[in-house]
Amino acid sequence: MMDLSLHKQLFPLLSLLLILFLSGQRMQADANSLQNPQLSEPTKKLFVFGDSYADTGNIRKSLSNSWKDPYGITFPGKPAGRFSDGRVLTDYIAKYLGVKTPVPYRFRKQMAQQLKYGMNFAVGGTGVFDTSTPGPNMTTQIQLLEQLIHDGLYIASDLTNSIALVSVAGNDYSHYLATHASPQGLPYFVASVVNQTTRNLMRIKALGIKKIIVGSLQPLGCLPQVTAFSSFQQCNASSNTLVAFHNNLLNQAVTNLNQSWSSSFAVLNLYDSFMSVLNHPTTHNIQNQLRPCCVGVNSKYSCGSVDENNVKMYRVCNDPKSAFFWDLVHPTQAGWHAVYNKLRTMNALQGIQF
Repeated sequence: MMDLSLHKQLFPLLSLLLILFLSGQRMQADANSLQNPQLSEPTKKLFVFGDSYADTGNIRKSLSNSWKDPYGITFPGKPAGRFSDGRVLTDYIAKYLGVKTPVPYRFRKQMAQQLKYGMNFAVGGTGVFDTSTPGPNMTTQIQLLEQLIHDGLYIASDLTNSIALVSVAGNDYSHYLATHASPQGLPYFVASVVNQTTRNLMRIKALGIKKIIVGSLQPLGCLPQVTAFSSFQQCNASSNTLVAFHNNLLNQAVTNLNQSWSSSFAVLNLYDSFMSVLNHPTTHNIQNQLRPCCVGVNSKYSCGSVDENNVKMYRVCNDPKSAFFWDLVHPTQAGWHAVYNKLRTMNALQGIQF
């Protein structure tokens, strides 16, 4: 039988050893979480598909001025492949979700530590169908994610805690008008674009992604490449009529999808948010709502162009923060920030939470 006085002496010692053991376990767990980001990775992931409104660096440098000065002068301070002076739609959606901007597919191996936030497959200039830009159309972009899932890079639990952003900003229509002599077949083509977009949304959902947001078409008739014909004074109503037709079909399609998948889909109302900012620019500290900040010195050149002697052939406005558009097609960071703020006040972003 153990001596009672000895038991009393050993008890404090055993308690101290137990405390030290538990502290060591806790320290080891903390060390493991630092070494293995899987133990502390965020619950949400963002997967992005589409075009230049969402691309954060996938387009090849040889194909785009977005990898040349002065793109990226506001953020990150140098050209990084974004079609703006700074942040784009993807960055603001990621901000709203509370995750870091997902890594571009093109840099997935160099930025492996960022894969826990999702991945961006969007490529500037591409469309739902093939366009003149030699990049993957949206169907191919989805196949890239399917292959990564097959390879085990993402598993089922990653997808059920993820959101997809789909950008369809009009490259299909630009390509159609450039390759067809008559616009008579355009209404039928709009229907085919929306039908293919719908099939793509279903395919993304079938991967197990929880929520899918697709952007409505922005007012194409207000892009500087169109308003240049009015010296950047007014939007083109005919172009925006086409946009309205596209958006009506898209809204109908998403409504039908939600009847089958219990509100898994949402339309991001870019049309109304763009128009609200353009119609009330000073509310958002925008002074130049239709005139782009960065333009070529003449019609032969565009933002970022240089001549054969590497002399820049473009002009940049004094204050990009005062302009809504950066170049002939894309908003500035200030423009995207204004659109993001408008989407928030419209409660248009509530549908992307889960």
